[in-house]
Amino acid sequence: MLVVAMALVLSSGCSVRRMAINKMGDALSGSGTTFASDDDPELVKQAVPFSLKLIESLLAETPRHQGLLLAATKGFTLYSYAFVQTEADLVEDKDLQAATELRDRARRLYLRARGYGLRGLEARHPGIEQRLRKEPRNAVRDLHLEDLPWVYWTSISWAAAISLSKDNPDLIADLPTVEALVDRAENLCPDYDSGGLQSFLINFESVRQHRQGDLKARIHAHYQRAMEISKGALASPLVSYAEAISVQNQNLAEFETLLNQALALDVDAHPIFRLENLITQRRAKWLLGRKDQLFLITEKPVETQ
Repeated sequence: MLVVAMALVLSSGCSVRRMAINKMGDALSGSGTTFASDDDPELVKQAVPFSLKLIESLLAETPRHQGLLLAATKGFTLYSYAFVQTEADLVEDKDLQAATELRDRARRLYLRARGYGLRGLEARHPGIEQRLRKEPRNAVRDLHLEDLPWVYWTSISWAAAISLSKDNPDLIADLPTVEALVDRAENLCPDYDSGGLQSFLINFESVRQHRQGDLKARIHAHYQRAMEISKGALASPLVSYAEAISVQNQNLAEFETLLNQALALDVDAHPIFRLENLITQRRAKWLLGRKDQLFLITEKPVETQ
């Protein structure tokens, strides 16, 4: 039905066509909760690319549509993480070449997401991208609470692309800009995205260039705040902390406790987070299966009589 509607829209008169495209764009940009509450990650994995390409088709007609630009930024970021980068991690032990190709694809998708995010910010604040690249700390002062969704998703996609580009010095050089955006997002609303921003900061703290105070203490504070905000509805803070701190501290008992707690979370208790939690639980299982690679586990000595 959606395809038929799209065909009718594209064949309509100019003004009617533009109105219909804008209406369809509004509908598509507000439909994220449908996927978020789904209980079948594989079904979503197959369905999302069509939605993303449809959004891109509409953006070709209405390139400054704020809802579509945000939907594209968020959609490509989440798709890349959930179904491309995560898949690379899962297959790496069996097929290094496939994992490398998947990570390269994930990086390109993150950069596509970043591009839409910057377009959204540029539409709201002409010249902001150039200012961000030259003087990021000064530029972000022009961004306010109503800009937060674009700031948040643009910084996440940009940071994710950098994390997969260790051999790309030009992209790594963008880190101060990303850090300025992340700091602005936290300044505007530290509890944003139901604790999602704090969960992101658990991992982001370790790559900051402007660090203050004890790193582990800052990460722990983000973890505690994420748990408070989400009220135990999200598995992601548990898994992020296990990867960021438990592994670094070689604390296997804590690692297992956190991941088992994530796996015990009832995904049906909070439908809006169902898909996210299912994907996170998949990662938790994978991490538990790799504990012998992540920890220096020594066998207890056999007691002699």
